[in-house]
Amino acid sequence: MNYDVIVVGSGPGGYVAAIRSAQLGLKTAVVERESLGGICLNWGCIPTKALLKSASVFEYINHAADYGISVSGQKVDFGGVVKRSRDVANGMSKGIEFLMKKNKIDVILGNGVVKAGKTVAVTSEDGKTTDYSATSIIIATGARSRVLPSLPQDGKKIIGYREAMNLAKQPKKMVVVGSGAIGVEFAYFYNAIGTEVTVVEFMPNVVPVEDLEVSKQLERSLKKTGISIKTNAEVTSVDTSGTGCKVHVKTKKGEEVIECDVVLSAVGIAANIENIGLEDLGIATDRGRILVDEFYQTNIPGYYAIGDVIPGPALAHVASAEGIICIEKIAGHNPEPLDYGNIPGCTYCSPEVASVGMTEAAAIEAGHEIKVGKFPFSASGKASAAGHKDGFVKLIFDAKYGELLGGHMIGYNVTEMIAEIVAVRKLETTGEELIKTVHPHPTMSEAIMEAAAAAYGEVIHL
Repeated sequence: MNYDVIVVGSGPGGYVAAIRSAQLGLKTAVVERESLGGICLNWGCIPTKALLKSASVFEYINHAADYGISVSGQKVDFGGVVKRSRDVANGMSKGIEFLMKKNKIDVILGNGVVKAGKTVAVTSEDGKTTDYSATSIIIATGARSRVLPSLPQDGKKIIGYREAMNLAKQPKKMVVVGSGAIGVEFAYFYNAIGTEVTVVEFMPNVVPVEDLEVSKQLERSLKKTGISIKTNAEVTSVDTSGTGCKVHVKTKKGEEVIECDVVLSAVGIAANIENIGLEDLGIATDRGRILVDEFYQTNIPGYYAIGDVIPGPALAHVASAEGIICIEKIAGHNPEPLDYGNIPGCTYCSPEVASVGMTEAAAIEAGHEIKVGKFPFSASGKASAAGHKDGFVKLIFDAKYGELLGGHMIGYNVTEMIAEIVAVRKLETTGEELIKTVHPHPTMSEAIMEAAAAAYGEVIHL
C-alpha cells in the first residue's frame, strides 16, 4: 500500500495530475469518494454543456424560418434533455476509468483523510478504513455550491447547480441568484426551453468580472431573449412555505417579491477542505482555501494542493495545469510556475463570452497607456451567414510596446477563439504582428485580426 504519489480527488486537477505522475514513472493512486472525473465531468463543465447544446438546438428549430426552413410541432422533452446530459457525463466518467487502467493507476474508492506520516486513511462504503502511504500526497478535493444564509439550499425549492441539471420536471418560473458563469448559463438554458427566468445580481453588471462593454452587451442580448435581469439587487429572504417560492429582493427602488417555482443559488463555490485532516496536520489555510507555494506545496513538506481548494481561479483548465506543474516538480523536473495573468475564462450562454488578461479599466488602473480596438460581428461575413451578429471582439494593447494586455469577446463560438489570444500573449506577440497574421476568410476569427487593426487605425471592414 505504499505509493510515490497519492492524489485525493479525481476531478480535472486530480486525474490529470495522476496521469502525468504515471507517465513520469511514479507509482500512483487516486482516492475518490464519488465518481471519477469529479464535479467537472459529472456535475459541472461537461453535463452543463450538453444541456446548453440541447437549448441551442431548440433555439435553431424555433428560428428555422430565418434560415428558409419550415418546422412545426417542436417541443422540449425535458426528461430526454436531462437524460442526454447524464449519458454524456457517464460516458466521460467511463473514459476516465479507461485512462486510469491504461496508465496503471490504482483507484481507491472511499472518503480520504490526510494524516501525519504522509498517509491517507480511506473509509469505504462498508465503513472499513484502510491506511495508504506515499512519498507525496496531493489534495484535489474540489469545491461545492456556496450557501448564503439568506438562501439555505433544500435541494427542492432552493437549489444549487447539481440539482439544476437534474430536476424531475421543468419549472415554469425560475429565479437565478448570481450572474457569474454558472448563473447566466443556467438562465440561458432554462429560458431557451421555455421557463420564465429572472436573474438577480448584487453587482451593477452581469458577469461582473468581465470587461464592462462585454457585460453591457450580454445584458442587452439576454434581455432580448426575454430574461428579466435585476442588477444592484439582493435577495434578502425566500419564503418556501407555499407551493412555490416568494423571493424577496431588495433593489434601489425598494423591496419587491418575485414568485417562482424554483430558486437557483449561483453565488459562487466553497472549497471542500472540511473533515479531510487539514487541522490535525497543521496545513495552513486562509479564507477557506489551502495556502501553497508556486509549485503547490503546502506548509507541511510532502503535502500538496491544487485546483479549487487553493486561491486562484476555480476553473477546470487551471486545476489541470496546476496538477501537471505540481507533479513535474515532484518528479524533479523544472517546470515554469503558472502565469495566472494569462488564464482564459469562458461562459457558455448565448452569446458566449470569453476573455483573458486585463480589462480596459484594469489596464488603465495599472498605469498603462493603451490602444483599444473593437470589431463588431455585425461586420463579419461569417457571423452574418451564420445568423449570429450579436457581439464583438475587443483587444487592449500597451501603446508603447504593443503588448496585448487583454482580449475580450462576446458572440457565437468565441469560447473556441480565445485560445489564439492566450497563445499570442504567451508568445509576447505585438499588435503589429497580429495584424500581419493572415486569418482565413470567412471565419469568426477574422474579427481578432480586424480588432487589432482597429486599435492601430488600419481596420479594413469597418
